[in-house]
Amino acid sequence: MSLEYTSSEMMSVTAARALENGMTCFVGIGLPSEAANLARLTHAPDVVLIYESGTLQTKPDILPLSIGDGELCESALTTVAVPEMFRYWLQGGKVNVGFLGTAQIDRFANLNTTLIGDYKAPKVRLPGGGGAPEIATNAGEVFITLKHSKRAFVKDVDFVTTLGFGRDGKGRDNVPNIGKGPTRVITDLCVMKPDPETKELVVVSLHPGVSREAVIDATGWEIRFAEQLESTPEPSEKELTILRELKARTERAHADA
Repeated sequence: MSLEYTSSEMMSVTAARALENGMTCFVGIGLPSEAANLARLTHAPDVVLIYESGTLQTKPDILPLSIGDGELCESALTTVAVPEMFRYWLQGGKVNVGFLGTAQIDRFANLNTTLIGDYKAPKVRLPGGGGAPEIATNAGEVFITLKHSKRAFVKDVDFVTTLGFGRDGKGRDNVPNIGKGPTRVITDLCVMKPDPETKELVVVSLHPGVSREAVIDATGWEIRFAEQLESTPEPSEKELTILRELKARTERAHADA
């Protein structure tokens, strides 16, 4: 009998599986943090999680509200200064994966967390880039996770906060000392990867019960599908149990705060 789970749980489990044991991962707050900590609590106990505030090899019992959450520092092996974090660890090539979220993403995996609308008269101002621009250009590769909708998946982002592959897919060409960039995008509907030639995002795997039409309807450009389209494996009972316990602990802790 199939287990019951939500599309959000499917996304988090799939994103967690992207991390391998022993990787060093620079983690963004929100969905990336949920996925990274689920990986640590399941198949990748030796994954090294780093947060922007300088916490190294942190093992939070609950999900942090921000990079300044005390849980990160209290559960870390050590905490270093932010300049050291970026100059030595990130720019020094010691981070395998940057795990990021975003407000907008386009067909070439550029991310926008700056504003919606015209730059001089924006409809919405967003929090900004934080460390994401540096993570995206210095980590070995980048994983991105976010919920799938036409509002989030646009043909061209309103502002390039964090470089994917540039406006034409060639933004990383012939640039020395730069990582691979985004290698996969995990949503609540599917998994995407950049085309090796054009760098445009292509759907490589559909989550169980999700149709091509559902992905097309939720994407702001003419999305393409891989010739050998896969079906994403369903979450296991263990993965769901650990994820739900993690979120329940987090809710209790924040309710008491």
